[in-house]
Amino acid sequence: MSTRYDTSDEAELEEGLSAAARAVQRGRLVLLPTDTVYGVGADAFSPEAVTRLLEAKGRGRQMPPPVLVSAKTTVEALAVDVPGWAKALIEELWPGPLTLVFRQQPSLQWDLGETRGTVAVRMPDHDVTLALLARTGPLAVSSANRTGLPAATDADGAEEMLGTAARVLLDAGPTAGPVPSTIVDCTTDRGRVLRQGVIALETLNEVVEPLGAVVTDED
Repeated sequence: MSTRYDTSDEAELEEGLSAAARAVQRGRLVLLPTDTVYGVGADAFSPEAVTRLLEAKGRGRQMPPPVLVSAKTTVEALAVDVPGWAKALIEELWPGPLTLVFRQQPSLQWDLGETRGTVAVRMPDHDVTLALLARTGPLAVSSANRTGLPAATDADGAEEMLGTAARVLLDAGPTAGPVPSTIVDCTTDRGRVLRQGVIALETLNEVVEPLGAVVTDED
């Protein structure tokens, strides 16, 4: 069972962040809040930890988790061929509920699953998670739920579904969920919305149209 830390208490927050960072370093899973729903996280550079994450959720390798980062500039280390309009989305809408799919750096030594040479990256707008990411580096993070069930929007829900699989639970109260992040494919000249989420298509195009670009809805 995971050890739960109340992040509204300053002392518990520090203790919880330290415990979560240690768990990640040891290849274990942690439960953490984001600006959408609760997530289950693992060291993105540990294939064994990523496998634990997928197994805990009941997911296969054909559904690789996105990677959360603590700084906009981290994209440069994870992705190549980032279009100018995607950089504009990062500058305008990160941190926030926007996941961007890029071609990954070929030199990266990780195994997130069947990514087909891509990586989905997001910088969440949540102080607790950003503080953890600053200590651990990029984390593979998926919604805290068993596949097919609604994502947890509070610590109780995350604990109920995945508490036995994780070492640490950072309890920051209810999240803004249940609407997930918007996912945009940035691997081609024209952006495509792969999943509608918090950020509307109109908002995306308000950012990219001045650059002569457009984002379309896959549907």
